[in-house]
Amino acid sequence: MRFKPLATLALVAASAAAAPPSIDTLLARMTVEEKVGQLSLFAPVSAGTVANPATRQPSAAEQRDDLRAGRITGFFNGQGLAIKREAQRIAVNESRLGIPLLFAADVIHGFRTVFPVPLAEAASWDPDLAERTARAAAVEATADGFRWTFAPMVDIARDARWGRGVEGSGEDVFLGRQFAAARVRGFQGTDLAHADTMLATAKHFAAYGAAEGGLDYNTVDLSERQLREVYLPPFQAALGAGGAAVMTSFNDIAGVPSNANPWLLDTVLRGEWGFDGVVVSDYTADEELIAHGVAADARDATRLSFLAGTDISMQSGLYRDHLPALVASGEVPMARLDDAVRRVLRIKQRLGLFDAPMRGLDGADRTDWPEHRALAREAAQRSIVMLKNDGALLPLPKAGQRIALIGPFAGAGDLLGPWTLFPGTRPPVALEDGVRAALTDPSRLTVVRGSGIDTPLRGGLSAAVAAARAADVVLLAVGEGEAMSGEARSRTDISLPAAQQALAEAVAATGKPVVVLLRNGRALALKGAVRDARALLVTWFLGSETGHAVADVLFGDTSPSGRLPVSFPREPGQVPYHYAHPPTGRPVPMSQPDSFYKARYLDSPHEALYPFGHGLGYGDVHYDPPLLSHTRLPWDGALRVTARVTNRGTRDTTEVVQLYVRDRVASVTRPVRELKGFRHVRLPPGASESVTFTLTRHDLGFVGRDGRSTVEPGDFDVWAAPSAGGGTLASFLLEPATQHHVGQR
Repeated sequence: MRFKPLATLALVAASAAAAPPSIDTLLARMTVEEKVGQLSLFAPVSAGTVANPATRQPSAAEQRDDLRAGRITGFFNGQGLAIKREAQRIAVNESRLGIPLLFAADVIHGFRTVFPVPLAEAASWDPDLAERTARAAAVEATADGFRWTFAPMVDIARDARWGRGVEGSGEDVFLGRQFAAARVRGFQGTDLAHADTMLATAKHFAAYGAAEGGLDYNTVDLSERQLREVYLPPFQAALGAGGAAVMTSFNDIAGVPSNANPWLLDTVLRGEWGFDGVVVSDYTADEELIAHGVAADARDATRLSFLAGTDISMQSGLYRDHLPALVASGEVPMARLDDAVRRVLRIKQRLGLFDAPMRGLDGADRTDWPEHRALAREAAQRSIVMLKNDGALLPLPKAGQRIALIGPFAGAGDLLGPWTLFPGTRPPVALEDGVRAALTDPSRLTVVRGSGIDTPLRGGLSAAVAAARAADVVLLAVGEGEAMSGEARSRTDISLPAAQQALAEAVAATGKPVVVLLRNGRALALKGAVRDARALLVTWFLGSETGHAVADVLFGDTSPSGRLPVSFPREPGQVPYHYAHPPTGRPVPMSQPDSFYKARYLDSPHEALYPFGHGLGYGDVHYDPPLLSHTRLPWDGALRVTARVTNRGTRDTTEVVQLYVRDRVASVTRPVRELKGFRHVRLPPGASESVTFTLTRHDLGFVGRDGRSTVEPGDFDVWAAPSAGGGTLASFLLEPATQHHVGQR
């Protein structure tokens, strides 16, 4: 959209000075077309940001006419203040009712300052960190006029083939709930009316991460119990933290697309949960009801989507084109239309747009926020997960060694990850630059690409082998490119590309110690020289401060403290895999892992190579068996589980102590373990600390056979552990309710 330079800010200020009418007064004055306009969201012409499939775009003149006619509620992903200022001026001063626009954007993991991708940040196991980075992103984005973000993505993702897992917090419900709530708090702050706050959007509602085969946009078919236990709780946490917007998902659930699912949007979301915020479709999801085969045409798709509970149509224009006629025919009740418009206007009111429509639009364009770079470096440091460190190869000395940095990710590309639409002008720190800056003698570093991301380079292997032979230690930077993770980036094989695997094998054959630095947006299936390397670091897509953060960990300026938010499988064919699986009727005995006629593969154990929660620091942490305050948990009582951890190493370390529980016998099968809590503990060399968790019966609930939440008395196992695959077991009994509590859920 290319509007004239703004020349009438005074008119906007004058119109805003008068007290805005009440929402009901405004509704009473609106035509049906103006009401529908408040439910129609579009990308501006010449948005300057391409993140979705192309659709029919109007001309700039047509879009200005729509603004004057009140046919647009807001724009998304348009860069720069000038176009927003002019659009808002037209909406406020030239439309009949002067309803301000709402500007939205995909602010997923930073704005000008790029923080680690959400999956990487979840590896910090620190929701407070996620709240801080979301707050910083909101401060930057609102300075560019955006007041609504299409984040956080709170989908649980248990199939590593699904590319959009990079946008979420991993495979676990408990961890996912903590990060969902934290990110909402960060974006929205304490009061949405403040100029630096953004409306957060919990997406994608619902079960998008359960797409069959890990194929993006694919169908989902699961039980209502699994939906309520696994995929809905992070949404409840986001809304419980104040989230006032929800985005529908592209998928269907049991044959009903989410965008047209009245049970999901009306019965559960609005009815059971009492949600009174706005529901927005994902990009053209209403139009896609035709391709799904549940709508005959665009008019039918509009009717189904709106009556199901989708308030705002994104980009398709279906509501604008067909909703007025549906209201006129009586197929859509006017009261239903008014309810949706009222919700949208209420959001604009909460954001303070009626009082100050130009708030956030009246400054100067800003492309760099140096005050946030320290936070970006901290977030990147704490997102790194050390999977392996045989022989204490790490940390490396800053002097006295010749280092070969080899691999397609040694340089400046593929640092930010997907969904970085608005990066600032200051370039991110490349791995090469970070390592070089950390060394006492930078001339001791040799950098060779060796291969492309998925193709060999002429002479690449021979150059890499020569560099490795001349070095004392090799840093091997391999993994996925930015284009291999994110939306529409599903992969059938989650191994490294063949060209990079060949590079790894050639370098390993030199016999030099190898530190693998994985660049990735999902769990990977590691094999050969990569899996067998002396040291392994998961460095994800870390954003603006990538090089410095990785160097900080490599050379011991900070101890790695990240933990896996996803399980790394042993083989690509093992996925989908997650730690909280049911035992089956034929579990494999730990004492007989090769037992036949059990739930196992012929060619690989059905367990993680690196389990959920795994991660090492530079200490050597020992866990004592957990101590329970009681062996019986009263129905209305509490039980304390205490874990004593000791750092037997010679360096400071941070341990993430994790609490897992298993319900031994229940009316439905229960997972072999479920995360119920975690604590960060900083341990100097030789230090011990006791970490105490408190359990009540409310921590032990699940969805019963009748579809309702329940808690059943009986025996439970509990672990205080460094991961979902470790720890020493203890047990307790949840006592039955007294007669007074019989029937209580």
